[in-house]
Amino acid sequence: MRTVIAIIMVIAGFGLQFVSYFFLAAPWGLPPTGPVHSEPRVPFAPALFILGVMLVFLAAVVYELLPERAGN
Repeated sequence: MRTVIAIIMVIAGFGLQFVSYFFLAAPWGLPPTGPVHSEPRVPFAPALFILGVMLVFLAAVVYELLPERAGN
């Protein structure tokens, strides 16, 4: 069971990183005509990316701290 939970956390973490960068923060489209700077389209997109990284690292913690089944 702990393997399944850890894999779900890793998939959710990488998914959150992918969504927060490619759909919320990446500057898609034509280049702007004014001064160029890298502000994300959504202000909290970097926080979501960091949350995804934390989920991936916490998956290892969950895997180590949850007990195994008694039958194994």
